[in-house]
Amino acid sequence: MMKLICQSCGEEYKSSEPVWRCICGGLLTLDFQARFPLDKIKKRKPTLWRYREALPITHDQHIISFDEGFTPLVEDIFWGKKVLLKQDHLFPSGSYKDRGASVLVSKIHELGIKKVVEDSSGNAGAAIAAYCAKANIHCHIYVPEKTTPEKLMQIKQYGAHLYKIPGSREETANIALQEAQTTYYASHYWNPYFFHGTKTYIFEVVEQLGWNIPDILFIPVGNGTLLIGSYIGLKELQQENIIDRLPRIIGVQAENCAPLENAWKKQRKIPLFQAMKETIAEGIAIANPTRAKEILHAVKETNGDIISVTEKEILDALDYTRRKGFYVEPTSAAAIAGFKKSFTRKNDLVVVPLTGHGLKTKKIFG
Repeated sequence: MMKLICQSCGEEYKSSEPVWRCICGGLLTLDFQARFPLDKIKKRKPTLWRYREALPITHDQHIISFDEGFTPLVEDIFWGKKVLLKQDHLFPSGSYKDRGASVLVSKIHELGIKKVVEDSSGNAGAAIAAYCAKANIHCHIYVPEKTTPEKLMQIKQYGAHLYKIPGSREETANIALQEAQTTYYASHYWNPYFFHGTKTYIFEVVEQLGWNIPDILFIPVGNGTLLIGSYIGLKELQQENIIDRLPRIIGVQAENCAPLENAWKKQRKIPLFQAMKETIAEGIAIANPTRAKEILHAVKETNGDIISVTEKEILDALDYTRRKGFYVEPTSAAAIAGFKKSFTRKNDLVVVPLTGHGLKTKKIFG
């Protein structure tokens, strides 16, 4: 039976209850038994919903989907090294966040909720706005005032109510949290259902590799929605004996905002506050990740690492990747830059996600 469990006090909630946080203020984890009937999966449409038995929606009629998912996994050579690129910038709203949005908004629809609030640096807000538009759910999105105009326009065009907040990403989140006292919080980092959408990233990678696992996953990390989701998915695949080991997870941060790398290097002691500078990789510009402990745990359990890359390294990787034909956003380039500077063996199967489309970012090069 599906249930929500508080990480802090252990309080349990039924999945039919419209809760996104424990009454004590603690983060919730979804206790859910994923299944993988491979014969059925192989016969289904190539969407993320092919893994139906591994997704926490009770009734099919509540599924909100654009037939998204199963994005191409292509092999290429970057700087003389073989890499597998997962093209999640090709989702309907232009980023991998559609994975989490499809599952979360489906759950919101199943709960009968008609209005939600979310805060975002852009991509998550656009994804939630798109799926709420399809589900006819009123959506209020809070973004930092400096969010790129392209993402702001996208959110507004979906019909969402958009609020631009002066100040930092954290100040935006705090205002959204105040609104969430009376409105359901469709948060991509507080709400556990979002991670059970992003976990489909690794389901697809494993299936596209013939139900085998890669050796290393490079993942850009701010709030950790893709990293945590990938770890959840890997553990579910392992529990069901689909895979017998875990790949190394390498989290990549921008040097200008790298609280997780700092905590990792200081023996995983999470700082209460981490000063930050502006970074071109706005999707991972998170000074105080809400689920930092989970991110660090996932990296530790997979014998992984957390590294950072400079603004120049991100820009160089962005230019290189686009000239290879992949028009991606700077956050994607951060992971590519991490791959470039890290040691990998010749025969390692390395996967890097292209997390967001370049059309959603302001002009960078002349």
